[in-house]
Amino acid sequence: MNILFFLTPKSEVEYVYDDDSLSRVIEKMELHRYGAIPLIARQNGAYLGTITARDLLWYIKDQYQLSLKSAEDIAVMHIKRLHDNEPVDADAAMEDLADKIMNQNFVPVIDDSKTFIGIITRRDVMDYLMKKADGGKAGI
Repeated sequence: MNILFFLTPKSEVEYVYDDDSLSRVIEKMELHRYGAIPLIARQNGAYLGTITARDLLWYIKDQYQLSLKSAEDIAVMHIKRLHDNEPVDADAAMEDLADKIMNQNFVPVIDDSKTFIGIITRRDVMDYLMKKADGGKAGI
């Protein structure tokens, strides 16, 4: 099976750019109630990593004098990330996706030039597997 079956395209995904401010990232994550969000380069669309609520909290803790006004001057790339959601190539095998989706809520998908093209969510994969296991019958 082609992993692109599960793809939520970039046009339908919320993400932040590398030059977005800390306050912009916090606002976007709060608005959409996200615990993590993809980070991409504005210049070429490359996937750079994942910003999590934990990354933001630890950064703010370390900057104990930080105010929301001063957060407007802090670029998101200055925030140390504990780990990034590992991406898969658009032509990756299902085994590669399965390995990552078990440990990540979403898996970023990149093309041959490392440009972010969307995400595959754990929920979409689980929904598919549940329907397949049910044989298409309603009411699992």
